[in-house]
Amino acid sequence: MSFRVVGLPSSLFRPLYGLSDGELAARGIEVKVADEAPGFPCRVSLRDAEPGARMLLLNFEHQPAATPYRSSHAIFVEDGAEDVHPGVNEVPEVLARRTLSVRAFDPAGQMRDGVVVAGREAAPVFERLLSDPGTAYLHVHNAGRGCYAARVERA
Repeated sequence: MSFRVVGLPSSLFRPLYGLSDGELAARGIEVKVADEAPGFPCRVSLRDAEPGARMLLLNFEHQPAATPYRSSHAIFVEDGAEDVHPGVNEVPEVLARRTLSVRAFDPAGQMRDGVVVAGREAAPVFERLLSDPGTAYLHVHNAGRGCYAARVERA
């Protein structure tokens, strides 16, 4: 089963790019400056920001389904980040270097399965979970802090 990791679209965050710290704070968004790498994983570019990068820390509803699994959590987005499109069966380094919680959902947003895996071993887990015909997509979270990291779909 082939898969593709999908980052969040930059179009969701473009209206926030370049806003002042005060304008962002009025929207409940904190500005952080990356001071180590890795440590500030951007959900749009699917890479860890370089030290000195301006990061937006905001709450994002990654699971909007009208089920008990509806969910939002804090995420980082690098100010000015652009979309990326990892290759088929490619696990971006931002995921590979972390311990991941992978959650399988059906088309209605009900959770079907969940696995904790080392990022470097995630590809076969993605394939196995997506081989279930009842699974529509996967959500990947950083296991340590629970932050949403990316979506995984059939390629």
